[in-house]
Amino acid sequence: MASKILYYLVLFPISILPYFILYGISNVMYFLLYYVIGYRKKVIQENIYSSFPEMDDKEKNKIIKKFYLHFCDLVIESIKNFTISEKQIRKRVIFENLDVLNSLYDKNRNVVSMTSHYGNWELLATSIGDISKHKQHGIYKPLKSELFDVKMKQAREKFGLVMFPMADTIKYFKKKYEEPVSIFFASDQWPSNPKRAFWTKFLGKDTPVLFGAEQYATLFDYSVVYCEMIKVKRGYYSVNFKLLAENPKDLSKGDITNLYIKELEKTIKKDPSQWLWSHKRWKRTKEEVFNEKKA
Repeated sequence: MASKILYYLVLFPISILPYFILYGISNVMYFLLYYVIGYRKKVIQENIYSSFPEMDDKEKNKIIKKFYLHFCDLVIESIKNFTISEKQIRKRVIFENLDVLNSLYDKNRNVVSMTSHYGNWELLATSIGDISKHKQHGIYKPLKSELFDVKMKQAREKFGLVMFPMADTIKYFKKKYEEPVSIFFASDQWPSNPKRAFWTKFLGKDTPVLFGAEQYATLFDYSVVYCEMIKVKRGYYSVNFKLLAENPKDLSKGDITNLYIKELEKTIKKDPSQWLWSHKRWKRTKEEVFNEKKA
């Protein structure tokens, strides 16, 4: 019942509002989250301070404030996704170099697209559906609320994307497709099992990285591309693709993941405020992970 009240009496009415009102709401949210509540301020501050030791405190604090404003825009734009029109989505998300994907399609290559929690990944999911020759698929983690799970999936799929739960990943890779497909992985969050993750240097720190994208690409011979989404201005985004590996079996273990991490670092450094710094990306050090006692 609480989910229905929240969706139908709060979120849905907000989603039909025009953008100038939505960004007014975002400005108020920014003031409350940054100045009043201090939402995850310690986590955000620790993440940014440790990632840019070369910057002075003034520069780092500027990134923190800019992140809060971006985060509030992200929340509002994600709510707007429930009712956004195709005309609006095509106006606000521009795909710059689809030839990278389409050339792989012409070679009959399936694709793993490695993306991240940078820019607005919800808008990316909604807009990506029919933008290239490949049929686009995305992996998601089902929400606890059945209503919100359905509504979020509908919002993401309404322009052509096919979503499937994380538990079904192997099933979708084993499928025999009539035409090449592209499967999206967001590979920048803390892994559920850091001991089994791939460890590398990311923003100057030892970091466990989700290894699934590389593993599936290598096992099933999918080409790998990096998908970068950058905010050009408020409410408008640019998406670019870069080929990481056309034939992943030609590379050594960890090469693709390291290529992805290097590209993600470049993206973050263009505008650090657009990455999800409120996520506990460095929960434990490498020493803590491997020295913890077995239960």
